[in-house]
Amino acid sequence: MLQKDHLFEWRTIYQNITLGLELQHKQDPASLKRADQMLIDYGLGRFRDAKPGELSGGMRQRAALIRTLVPDPELLLLDEPFSALDYQTRLSVCDDVAAILRREKKTAILVTHDLSEAVSMSDRVIVLTKRPASIRSVLKMEFAQKNLTPLERRNAPEFPLYFNLLWKELNPHE
Repeated sequence: MLQKDHLFEWRTIYQNITLGLELQHKQDPASLKRADQMLIDYGLGRFRDAKPGELSGGMRQRAALIRTLVPDPELLLLDEPFSALDYQTRLSVCDDVAAILRREKKTAILVTHDLSEAVSMSDRVIVLTKRPASIRSVLKMEFAQKNLTPLERRNAPEFPLYFNLLWKELNPHE
């Protein structure tokens, strides 16, 4: 899942989310049923036959995530998936994505430059050095209260501690 949703404007939402199945020649009845069910489960059922231009930015990102999940990958790579969204939508979609990943029991690697996003979305944050990149450190994000949404994590007492720790890892000379 990329920074921009890259939905094809001439295809319906359903056609967009089944694109991976189409390219992999895996459009069997079970996979297509899964695609339909995911549209319903994640609030886009009414927009099955809509074009991407008829959806909000957050809905488009949800459709892009569904497109990523429909082929049932073992691992997802989310490359700054919220960066094109305004702040309020970003927070909402971040919660949506986290809930979907939890429900689908998927592991994801989230690439972000947003420290708050990293702390609120992650179980672990891997800090990389400058080019050529290597691992500087791995920080485990442990919150006393379990199963918090990313937005709820931002209000947890551990959040500022992890944010500051991450800031120091990225700026070791300050």
